[in-house]
Amino acid sequence: MKLRRSVLLPFGSVAAVGLAVACASTPPPKELLDARFAYSRVQEGPAARLDPAGLHEAKLSLQRAENAYADEPDSPATRDYAYIAGRKAELAEARAGTIEAKQRAETARAEAAAQTKAELSQARERIESEKKARQLAEQRMRDALNNLATVASNVAVKNDTRGTVITIPGSVLFASGKTDLLAGAKAELDKVAQALRDSTGRHIEINGYTDSVGSEEKNQKISQDRADHVRDYLVSQGVPEANVTARGFGPAEPIADNKTSAGKAMNRRVEIIVEPASGSAPASQSEKWKKGQNPAQQTEPPPGPASR
Repeated sequence: MKLRRSVLLPFGSVAAVGLAVACASTPPPKELLDARFAYSRVQEGPAARLDPAGLHEAKLSLQRAENAYADEPDSPATRDYAYIAGRKAELAEARAGTIEAKQRAETARAEAAAQTKAELSQARERIESEKKARQLAEQRMRDALNNLATVASNVAVKNDTRGTVITIPGSVLFASGKTDLLAGAKAELDKVAQALRDSTGRHIEINGYTDSVGSEEKNQKISQDRADHVRDYLVSQGVPEANVTARGFGPAEPIADNKTSAGKAMNRRVEIIVEPASGSAPASQSEKWKKGQNPAQQTEPPPGPASR
């Protein structure tokens, strides 16, 4: 019986073994050459770092193949061990690739989560900043509207289900039967515009009304033209144009009896309605004149010529 020596070589010696074998008369089988190449390739890749145990198993199998070849070059054992070594090297390479892909995916998820967290934080900060800015603007407008009746002559301010309603008598704004603004009207509207400049996002409706004297068609046109002129002037003074609409109602919706001079004077008016802030309810009704008079209780029309 022929005794064989099993030699376990460090793989650093594989090249030397290959060189010695190259000098032998029998060339190494293809399986051994493939196994050497596979191990060399995998050893230089991520498997050395990510699957060292699998790479070590491939190394042991390759050393067995080298020992078998050294002892008996033509033996089937050489090809078997070489085949096993090549497969183990490829398996270590595949496992390392899987681990590497998983690590990349985890890194990508962590980076994406961090980016999302940062974006959410920035979004929250931006929303909070915008909220504070809106609150400050709302407060400025509320303060301005609350002060409006005390700084603007003959301007009534009240809150009802429609929002904040600013009422200006027609005689303050227009000459009798006319639609062009009076010079004094602009001074009053300047104060209104100052109060409404911070109304971004809130709809403002300007409604024109007349008394019942004259044809309904003529009164409708006058009321619309007057509402348009008030709107255009307020926009020219800085009120956001996109927020403002104007409508004429003619003699509709009277607030007093058209059979009396005082009632007709009260019905000839322009109402500027500022919708409530989103999510807020109108305050309790209050109505005041600069002189402390309630328009609904007036027995005489506001100063100025009688007009439609």
